[in-house]
Amino acid sequence: MSIKGQNTTTTYIEWNDFISLITRLEKDENYKFCLLVSIGVFTGLRISDLLTLTYSDLLNNETFTLREMKTKKQRSIKVNKDLKDIVSRIVSKSNITNLNQLIFINKYGTKSIDKSYVNVKLKELVKKYRIKLDGNVSTHTFRKTLGRRVMEVNNYSNESLVLLMELFGHSSMSITKRYLGIREQEIHNVYDSLTF
Repeated sequence: MSIKGQNTTTTYIEWNDFISLITRLEKDENYKFCLLVSIGVFTGLRISDLLTLTYSDLLNNETFTLREMKTKKQRSIKVNKDLKDIVSRIVSKSNITNLNQLIFINKYGTKSIDKSYVNVKLKELVKKYRIKLDGNVSTHTFRKTLGRRVMEVNNYSNESLVLLMELFGHSSMSITKRYLGIREQEIHNVYDSLTF
């Protein structure tokens, strides 16, 4: 439940801030969250699917397949070279020997970390590293950051919107636009276009 007047919209992280964040997390040896943010943004997976990943999913193949928990759909994910490099470095630095273990395992080593813990920790990290956001941070921030980057790189084309719609599993482009906050931005641009 939100407090009256509180901004509850989850937003994205600007790409340069995302790069800065994962660089600083790795430097500060916060490997778990460096990987969580990196993998979340580079794959666009929901948190429920991220928490099921093992190191071998990302390191042993160019792609991996999973069944999404929310939609039950089979999805193939390509592992970006930069992401593979990050995971390899952190596996080496962390002395991980069992590549089949969960990446995001809790401190007791019994199961994956909890989504609510991730959301609290993300808020702390954004504050600690002074990442400026136009909204709130949550696990949806990963997917929205990926979406915004794809849109920016492709000059906000309809083709990129169609690809993101499919990647996110949305039933229409209008849902994807609303999810990424693009529709609201377009409406605001209408007001800005009214000049003398």
